[in-house]
Amino acid sequence: MIYGATAHGGHADYIKVPARTLIRLPDELSFAAGAAISCGTGTAFGALVGLNVNAKDSLAVFGQGPVGQAAVQLASAMGAEVIAVDVAAARVARALEFGAVHTINSAETDPVVAIKELTRGKGVLKALDCSGAPAARAAAVKSTAKWGSVAFVGEGSTVTLDVSPDMIRKQLTIMGSYTFSTVGQADCAKLIARHGVEVDKVFTDHWRLDDAVDAYRNFDLQTGGKAVIEF
Repeated sequence: MIYGATAHGGHADYIKVPARTLIRLPDELSFAAGAAISCGTGTAFGALVGLNVNAKDSLAVFGQGPVGQAAVQLASAMGAEVIAVDVAAARVARALEFGAVHTINSAETDPVVAIKELTRGKGVLKALDCSGAPAARAAAVKSTAKWGSVAFVGEGSTVTLDVSPDMIRKQLTIMGSYTFSTVGQADCAKLIARHGVEVDKVFTDHWRLDDAVDAYRNFDLQTGGKAVIEF
């Protein structure tokens, strides 16, 4: 079940769920952080765990919406050197606040060329696409070094690759990462609390539940964040 999609949930004062689905929210974290962990931030964490991101890695994150922003935050906390890529200037600028070492505006610069320049022609060891855009997915694969790993998180659309040079001869590992377990969610919360990751910074606007209609009507998705509905 996905509450708010395949089951009732969200936009209410309370929600009834099986107790076995609950995890403890560390005292250091806000409820807004908990909401992020149970959605986009948890999705980013699951992909980074699947990629086995660590301090030895260079990681390119394509797409700087809330999931991509969370991936930058978490990967930075894991010690990786992060390159953030997006087509929106505001989101590119914000990525530096989240811990990115380098940023690339792919509306102005070919990200594959830029990443190769930053990595002395080798490419990144790992890449994560959070956009779902065909061009970004292809660029994630093309900018990854030999024996590297790529994860796709952004849903929808397609991707076209030249299989031999892009994948086979580079011996890439390409995986999809969809969601996360309660165990993974708890691990994500612990990492965030331990490293002091400022998850709340992903949220740019706050609205009360009674103002939800206006929030949806007025919130500009181009700001690079998402709104919190407060009770």
